[in-house]
Amino acid sequence: MCFRGNAAVRMVLTIALLCLPLRCLPSPPRDKNIWNYDGGVSLITNGSIPDGPCFRISGRVTAPGFFDNLKGIDTEKGAIFRRGAEGVTSFPDKVVLTFIVRHHYDQTCPQRMENTGSPKYLTRAAMRSLELYVDCEHGVEIRPIANAESKYFSVDPIIPYAVARAHDLPERLQWSYEYAIPSAGVPLTDSLVLVLRTPDGHIVARVAARL
Repeated sequence: MCFRGNAAVRMVLTIALLCLPLRCLPSPPRDKNIWNYDGGVSLITNGSIPDGPCFRISGRVTAPGFFDNLKGIDTEKGAIFRRGAEGVTSFPDKVVLTFIVRHHYDQTCPQRMENTGSPKYLTRAAMRSLELYVDCEHGVEIRPIANAESKYFSVDPIIPYAVARAHDLPERLQWSYEYAIPSAGVPLTDSLVLVLRTPDGHIVARVAARL
């Protein structure tokens, strides 16, 4: 009888422990994604011109002092941005978009895969045929930025002309751009979108600078 009685007590105690409220137990810490934007926001993408060459766009959005120590933190209610203990919600009055465009040598380029015997190179004429658009993306809404100010433009050889001629190589060039973009009051959740199109409206490259 004593053995049976002890077994019953142990069973009741076990059931009682199993029925303890879960809220009494400490919740495991949740991982947070924290993004560091020191130096600005990078952008990079590949593009290709129909029946033409592939190219790469790489660049950065900067503003003097603004991105220093700026961090983005993912929360259940969306991303928040802080600089130390200070909350930041909007871009400064102006940001600077700088980017370069150059021929892309990756073998995954569709044109190279289709016709590897005759690679096509990015030429001055090909770049002149493209139209550049800078837009602001707010959720699903796209707004053109009509007052972007061009601050710098150059076309520079990747391989010196004399070296290219000596080795019978095609001209290899790099296009460099810099634009000042007005951004006063623009929320940090908006994105700056760079688009290159052919004259008939075909998008050959699109990339967003997104926090």
